[in-house]
Amino acid sequence: MILWALWWVWMAAALLLAILEILVPGFIFLGFALGALAVGLLLVAVDVVFSLAPLLLIFALSSLVAWLVLRRLFALPGGGQTRIIDKDIND
Repeated sequence: MILWALWWVWMAAALLLAILEILVPGFIFLGFALGALAVGLLLVAVDVVFSLAPLLLIFALSSLVAWLVLRRLFALPGGGQTRIIDKDIND
């Protein structure tokens, strides 16, 4: 069987990307890990062999959606802007 059509390969890639996210924080690799997890779960649930192009499309779209959701969940309060303090506590 072709390597990219195996569910455990996508699950292993998701695990490696999640470990990489722990080592390099910033929510960059976590979206890719969730996308790989989604493709792995799809391959477990569906008993159809996909070619590489549809799998990469599903991976890219699910990674994008996961990244957008993570960005909304973990966004800084106030629209991501830094807080400007214009009063000194000593005044």
